[in-house]
Amino acid sequence: MAKQTTRKILLRCQAAVLVSLSAACSGGGPTGSSSSSPGMEVTFLVGSAMGDFCQQSMERFNQTGPKLKDGSSFTVKCVAKGSGDIVSELLTQANALKNGSVSAEDPSWPTLVSLDGDIYVDQLAYQFSQLFPGQNYLPTVADAPLLANSPMVFMVREDLAQSLRKTKDPFQALLTAKSHKDLDAGSQPLPLRYVHTAPTRSNSGLQTLVAQFASVSGKRPDQLTVADVGAHQGKVGEIQQKITRYGTSTTSLAKAMVANGPFWASVGSVYESSVIAANAQVPAGQPRYQAVYPGITYTSNMRGVLSTGPWVSPAEKEAAEQIIRYIRQPETQQIGTTLGLRPGTPGVALGNKFTQTWGVEAQPKYDSFRVPKPEVVEAMLQSWQTAAKKPSQVVIVVDSSGSMTGTKLAAVQSTLQTYLKGLGPKEKVTLIDFDSVVRKPVSVDGSPEGQSKGLEFVVALKADGNTKLYDSILAAQTWLTQNLRPNAINAVIVLTDGEDSGSGQQLPQLLSALKKSGFEGEQRIAIFTVGYGNAGDFAPDVLKQIAEANGGYYRQGDPASIAQLMADLQVEF
Repeated sequence: MAKQTTRKILLRCQAAVLVSLSAACSGGGPTGSSSSSPGMEVTFLVGSAMGDFCQQSMERFNQTGPKLKDGSSFTVKCVAKGSGDIVSELLTQANALKNGSVSAEDPSWPTLVSLDGDIYVDQLAYQFSQLFPGQNYLPTVADAPLLANSPMVFMVREDLAQSLRKTKDPFQALLTAKSHKDLDAGSQPLPLRYVHTAPTRSNSGLQTLVAQFASVSGKRPDQLTVADVGAHQGKVGEIQQKITRYGTSTTSLAKAMVANGPFWASVGSVYESSVIAANAQVPAGQPRYQAVYPGITYTSNMRGVLSTGPWVSPAEKEAAEQIIRYIRQPETQQIGTTLGLRPGTPGVALGNKFTQTWGVEAQPKYDSFRVPKPEVVEAMLQSWQTAAKKPSQVVIVVDSSGSMTGTKLAAVQSTLQTYLKGLGPKEKVTLIDFDSVVRKPVSVDGSPEGQSKGLEFVVALKADGNTKLYDSILAAQTWLTQNLRPNAINAVIVLTDGEDSGSGQQLPQLLSALKKSGFEGEQRIAIFTVGYGNAGDFAPDVLKQIAEANGGYYRQGDPASIAQLMADLQVEF
């Protein structure tokens, strides 16, 4: 085995011991491997749409006991993230390599990568070529083997789908129509509410944003220029005004459409595979959802991206090539079809998920968009963040009761500071601190003055007193109702580590009050709750009930995970 590979394995073993994880040394961590699996661990970093396919296929692969030509064993570990997150992570790693703060032997480098679409693959290759001119460390889109694919579609409830099918360009419909009846006189007078993921974090969101610019400009994406982005960002902003909220996971957003109903969002830009997954969640007797295929759309190609960079050793390259061959085998491809992904290998049967029962067509007719120039994509992302994105106003309710002492409060303070530093020009935040007392709201934005004001709030947090949870949530809702930001996403985030004590109302009263500002009315205020610490310290069922009553969701966090959890929440708005 090459010296570089041996050193990387040793580094991985040392890192595993330091965090009390023996996966890299004993084989306990890789997907599907037994506790006695020795040898090299290969990290396969995939976009979220490929996550389940990677886990299930690599579990089977690990069970075969894969070996290199020299007889040494290896196992595969799948790690699924948003495609935008993967690009950011790899660029950070590449910059660290270039400035010498990270070595090519660092165990954090993935061996194999798959992004959920060609735009991000092209962007990643472009950025690497800027960092390492002439090296060609990443393959072009054409040279990366296809593992699976799924077209971008519009997800609509079956009783509303015909109204969207009658439009030549659904994005133009979102631009002009206010209700489904505007699209089809025979349809329901239900308001057009729209969702897609954040293009900075998710491939489906990026493909959707590019398609919106193509629609309003009348040009195909590969014909667009940076000047076109500036000229048409206003029209894209008008489409964005229909947004209920953004998100990091395409399938989670599709499932939220099912859970929250058409008053929350009646149309979503998602993968075809997400429609299939969402229909599995539809309660019996309720309308199912259908995929509406635009005449021209993106095919989300999920490719195996194997770098020629120095961070991939010859042994790792050999292992990655085995992985790609295994995934492209017809038997393995069938795993993908059961998950709603179309095969990357020609000639593989689609299976029973590709039927009207699951809301999709076996042989849809559409033309595929090509990838825009990298500098145009960068301009679009910048335009979305500064001009086109729907504005937001979020109230963050922070529990500072006595149980928040020690690392709990310190981690929350650090996380809040990062959240405030990440505020964009379209985002406003109001902070409310509570314990035995619910304190006055403090409103901040991303300006220097706003940042200073927010830091004063964070520094002043002290752990003391009881937990007036219900009173604080009602105070946040009341303030937001009275200070509703027009044409914006208005939401409340509640962070608590305990159950309510001392509030002037009970849970039923709170839920009744919250529903008055929910998504069946005009205020459309969502509530998101975070249980912080150990599950026994708070009531998860209560927090979930509060969130789901108003179109939000509940998550559990701790000092180690709160930063990522809040970063994900920030992308919703």
